[in-house]
Amino acid sequence: MAVTFSLGLPQGFTQELAGRLDPAGTFDAMVSVAQRAERAGYESVYVADHLVTVPPSQNMLFECWTTVAALLRETERIRVGQLVTCNDYRHPALQAKMASTVDAIGGGRFTFGIGAGWYEPDYRSYGFEFRDDATRLRRLQEAVQIILSMWTEQETTFKGQYYTVADAINQPKGVQSPHIPMMIAGGGERMTLKVVAKYADLCNLLGDPATVAHKLAVLRRHCEAVGRDFGAIRKTVLMYGSLADTEQEARSRLPQWIPAVFPGELAEYGLVGTAATVRERIAAYEAVGVDEFIISFPDVTGGEVVEGFAEAFIA
Repeated sequence: MAVTFSLGLPQGFTQELAGRLDPAGTFDAMVSVAQRAERAGYESVYVADHLVTVPPSQNMLFECWTTVAALLRETERIRVGQLVTCNDYRHPALQAKMASTVDAIGGGRFTFGIGAGWYEPDYRSYGFEFRDDATRLRRLQEAVQIILSMWTEQETTFKGQYYTVADAINQPKGVQSPHIPMMIAGGGERMTLKVVAKYADLCNLLGDPATVAHKLAVLRRHCEAVGRDFGAIRKTVLMYGSLADTEQEARSRLPQWIPAVFPGELAEYGLVGTAATVRERIAAYEAVGVDEFIISFPDVTGGEVVEGFAEAFIA
């Protein structure tokens, strides 16, 4: 299967909605981008699960789960997912129930993404305890077991170090079979990728092709250790795109927040540059095993950037 392309929607986390004053009109603009992406042939659209912008500001930021539900009703074919929901913001049993309902709302087009959480201002502002990395990852491992059980078993009982569920019934379980696909984001080699190997249908990674290749090699070893088919996990990469007639113009469009999300020099490995440069970089990721790019672009609310990229790279 050829590499596919999905779109990160302009939801507000990186202040891409700065200056807008009409909440309803702004949400309609986001929906319009999703609909344009659907018509243009993108595989999926994704929204993040954050509560505070980066850096914190008074600019709009739409909530993840309610946005996903609305997008599924406003589109027809395209998949809708989270990149990714934060485990610590909601109990895993509740998230399992929410996901099942959302999958029914969309007729089986939902991709459930989950991660351990990382953005401390979300936690601090909304009153969630921000635990150390290892604890957040151990909580995630328990959470995904509860969620998968609630999607596949008649009742779920679980007693772990962090979560307890007793005879939990989840009906409906969603539309997709054998269950809603689960994406686990993160590249931690000792813990996160081990959780991916055990439980995930999709992984999501950050970094240049060499970094991604290394992470996938680690994931393969974890899969071998637990008896999992490495090929059964869809490999996605979070990416930023800036397509222009010249390299300089494409790089000039990169926003200031890029270093807060993307490691290293994104301009040197991202989908940034002329069509020829971007084509070479897509091929480099595809060569190391990437199945899907999840791309954010500058200034997408008008739709032209989304459609222009599709015309160049989506068959």
